[in-house]
Amino acid sequence: MNAIIKESLQNSYSYEEYRNHVTALVKEGKTTGHDQSEAMIHYSELNEARLHRLDKTMQVTDEVQSFLEKINRKYIWLVIAEGWCGDAAQILPIINKMAQVSDAIDLRIVLRDDNEDLMNMFLTNGTKSIPKLIIIDQETEEVIDHFGPRPQGAKQLILDYKTTHRIVDETAKIELQKWYLTDKGVSTQNEIIALLR
Repeated sequence: MNAIIKESLQNSYSYEEYRNHVTALVKEGKTTGHDQSEAMIHYSELNEARLHRLDKTMQVTDEVQSFLEKINRKYIWLVIAEGWCGDAAQILPIINKMAQVSDAIDLRIVLRDDNEDLMNMFLTNGTKSIPKLIIIDQETEEVIDHFGPRPQGAKQLILDYKTTHRIVDETAKIELQKWYLTDKGVSTQNEIIALLR
């Protein structure tokens, strides 16, 4: 296994540990990461409510559940995230629900700002975009593939908005959250499963 990935895994959280950590920071008026600005703390507060709702309501589709129940390789799903990230708040609960379906998946989460070397291995167009799911074969310790930071439909929405408005502003972020609400995690599930086929 790559030394950087191995070190990151040693500093990783389970989903429950990650949620507890983020919640505790929000209660203290803080967030994860190196930027403790008012804006980032505000985003964390919004995401805390999102995570709470999605943990209760998110459902794995029948097709994805059936696929996950039959996988015969063991995987580590290592996710790079931060508490202030709106996309992570939408996608992490889906990934967690998928991991819960199968004993073959060990879900671990690391914070981007504390794992810069790992993040630099999985840049998106040269940027440190999160969340990023890294799929690792437990037996061979090789990276199979990676997913993120957004499913294709959400990616396209932001690209189209940038083309028209030349900026990603609050309106774009609201449109993105609406997209996630309508999609109900289906695109994310299907795109992740496609990487395992």
